[in-house]
Amino acid sequence: QVQLVESGGGLVQAGGSLRLSCAASGRSVSTVAMGWFRQAPGKEREFVAFIRRSGGNTDYADSVKGRFTIARDNAKNTVYLQMNSLKPEDTAIYYCAVAKIVYRDYHSVDEYDYWGQGTQVTVSS
Repeated sequence: QVQLVESGGGLVQAGGSLRLSCAASGRSVSTVAMGWFRQAPGKEREFVAFIRRSGGNTDYADSVKGRFTIARDNAKNTVYLQMNSLKPEDTAIYYCAVAKIVYRDYHSVDEYDYWGQGTQVTVSS
């Protein structure tokens, strides 16, 4: 069993930056891939970013590519999401998640076993 706790969300003006953290406990997540998703009011949860267990391979949704960076510190059992040049449309609850050992499409919420409780990000115009 893995517990995930996100932090670092808040209110920021458009163009600003935030750094989200996702701390894992219960067991090491160094051997699994992880992802960040977000969910805006009235919308489905959507893929934001993905990082393989080694950290050497990442992927992003087109809407955040070039602005967001996912990283991990396996020694700290933590994954990060650096968000720059934030836009009002980035407003959502952000969730981190642990991917299944064997996954097919990491863009899909169905490929993740464990989720955090989420952290709210609000970007004002």
